[in-house]
Amino acid sequence: MRIFARAKQLNWLNLLLIALCLSACNACQAQQPEQKASGEYSTKVPDRDGIGKVYMGREIAGIMSAAGGAWLQRDTRPQEENTSLAIASMELRPNSVVADIGAGNGYYTFRIAPNVPEGKVYAIDVQDAFLEALESRKKELGLSQVEVVKGGSQSINLPDNSLDLAFMVDVYHELEYPKEMLQSIRRALKPDGKLVLMEYRAEDPKVQIKELHKMSARQVTKELNANGFKLYKQKDVLPIQHFLMFEKAAE
Repeated sequence: MRIFARAKQLNWLNLLLIALCLSACNACQAQQPEQKASGEYSTKVPDRDGIGKVYMGREIAGIMSAAGGAWLQRDTRPQEENTSLAIASMELRPNSVVADIGAGNGYYTFRIAPNVPEGKVYAIDVQDAFLEALESRKKELGLSQVEVVKGGSQSINLPDNSLDLAFMVDVYHELEYPKEMLQSIRRALKPDGKLVLMEYRAEDPKVQIKELHKMSARQVTKELNANGFKLYKQKDVLPIQHFLMFEKAAE
């Protein structure tokens, strides 16, 4: 009887140990980065400059706050980035309807506006401080073709089929919901509309920008292809940035 009781006690102990091990394994799995189907989001321990959210193998970078707005207007920017060449490459027409997504304090918005006197430039941002600066600058310059729009994290908040061109300058890598934003942009573009992405070149170690704030042309194209776009034109003429123009892919 004692032997039987001892064996029974050992069985209960074994069952308890197994249960504890399974619980520990489940806890470990819960701490691992979330894994989803290809093209969806997962999570990881955040990099110092990231938000811990991963899209198609790329950690999304943290957003630049309005406190860094002065850097966008630095005197050296035209030479460092050849901004006039970038604008000349956008294929603007006098009546083009354009969206500057992540406009910040309007560095590109107010340089493009004179090129579309019969069109419109939507200056879109999510930060109130930037929106106020955009409105103030618009009034100061008297540019009636500029319209300031507050965007959302998943939508640019513009009507469908309204844009000839949408562009993002060093912005796409910071979008918290890149998939949803690309779908919103795609809906807003006219059938022959174009999307331009300018991103600091991740392939070039001489580009002195934090890693998560750079992107390779291959990664950009992979993400855009997954969301209904195809590469229309790539111009490797800017000093430190990619210039990638996309069009809608056939559905």
